[in-house]
Amino acid sequence: MTSMTSMAPAVTAKRLLEEYGRTHAEEAGIRLRNTPAPLYQLLTLCVLFSVRIRADIAVAAARELFAAGLRTPRAMTAASWQDRVDALGRAHYRRYDESTATALGAGAELVLDRYGGDLRRLRDEAGGDPDRIRELLQEVPRIGPVGADIFCREAQGVWPELRPAFDGRARHAAAELGLPKTATGLARLVTAEDLPRLAAALVRIELSKGAAADLRETG
Repeated sequence: MTSMTSMAPAVTAKRLLEEYGRTHAEEAGIRLRNTPAPLYQLLTLCVLFSVRIRADIAVAAARELFAAGLRTPRAMTAASWQDRVDALGRAHYRRYDESTATALGAGAELVLDRYGGDLRRLRDEAGGDPDRIRELLQEVPRIGPVGADIFCREAQGVWPELRPAFDGRARHAAAELGLPKTATGLARLVTAEDLPRLAAALVRIELSKGAAADLRETG
């Protein structure tokens, strides 16, 4: 049996895409495009991920918020705080529901006031600089380095200047699997449109040691 670490990197990358390459945006029902609504929905998802909570619960909470019509910053601010709490509660987003409801409201107000509800203006303000984009994202309540990394990892499919976006967790998983250790090296393994999926797959591997073992055993 050929081990995962001895497989050709391109083959390993292909398997990662096939078995683990679903982005969080896809799971949350976001059809990510470079337009205001889906970009804001991705930001909302990143807010939900920015606390110690299971990924499936964060995704479920995003789906509940979107099902309640809270898909734009204007809709988010128009909803009551209790509406947001109730949507989070339906997804069992416990402990953080009240503080997150507050953060979502404040973040929506910031996006409206500073960017007119359009995160492409954040991109313009950053001048296309990835580091500055991350800095501006972290001005949104609750978004820290992890949330900014998630946003950039997912948005690199529609904001080319973010490519290649592979955070420390993704690069560590890549090294464990015998893949290139650098973002540039990883980017050579897949097409530009598959970069978000490869990054997502590597993070899943990093967060689940069992998944890494499974890949090695079936390599």
